[in-house]
Amino acid sequence: MSPILVRPVREQLEHDRVIRLLQQRWRRKYLVGINQGSETTTSVVYGETTYYPDVVLSPTGKPNKPEIVVEVETGESVNHLEALAQWARLAQLKAAFHLYVPSGAVGPARRLCTAHNIPVAEIWSYHLVGDEMRFTMVYKAPKPTRAARRPTAETLAARTAARPAASRPAAAVRGAQGVRAPAPRPTPPDRPDRSCRPRHRRRRSAGPGGPPGAGPAPAAAAESTPVRADGTGCYLISVPAQGAE
Repeated sequence: MSPILVRPVREQLEHDRVIRLLQQRWRRKYLVGINQGSETTTSVVYGETTYYPDVVLSPTGKPNKPEIVVEVETGESVNHLEALAQWARLAQLKAAFHLYVPSGAVGPARRLCTAHNIPVAEIWSYHLVGDEMRFTMVYKAPKPTRAARRPTAETLAARTAARPAASRPAAAVRGAQGVRAPAPRPTPPDRPDRSCRPRHRRRRSAGPGGPPGAGPAPAAAAESTPVRADGTGCYLISVPAQGAE
């Protein structure tokens, strides 16, 4: 029940009219429960305390799990007493808290929510245009972002203790678990370096009357110079001394 027990008749009629319009607006999407005037037909339980918001919106098939609670205020009920007695308590519920105020009371309502740290999800204003009531959303709380969890001291200590175990070789871990480690593979023998092998060169064919590999000899030298071979396979050329003739 609101701390303001007696409202002016005109404001009470306006208050109840807004509640009925919200019921018609949300009845296709939610199970809508309302409390007009001093009625206490729809309640929300928080701990050991029972609250009676003006409008309670619950998902279809789950009437005991309200999703949104709405409080409708008039010009006289936007004050510190109402904010501390109703808004602050309804904002503690798991359901989102929506506040509907007259268009001329939007500024005071937002200042009260800021001053008393009331986490309101949405603030709506309403006003009459002829015989039609119009609603305008003037504030919507940003969606909470998931902050990165910082590792605690216990988590850091556990990670540090797990690092030496993870750095051990696989053979040591298998031996500790009783699993036989595979035998090491034999190292292949070193192959000789092919660069040290002697290279075989093709010997050019000997010219007519000359040794193999010597190539064609000059014609004059071949006729006048005697050639002989020693035991090493080398060919020696004997040149006659001058004046022998």
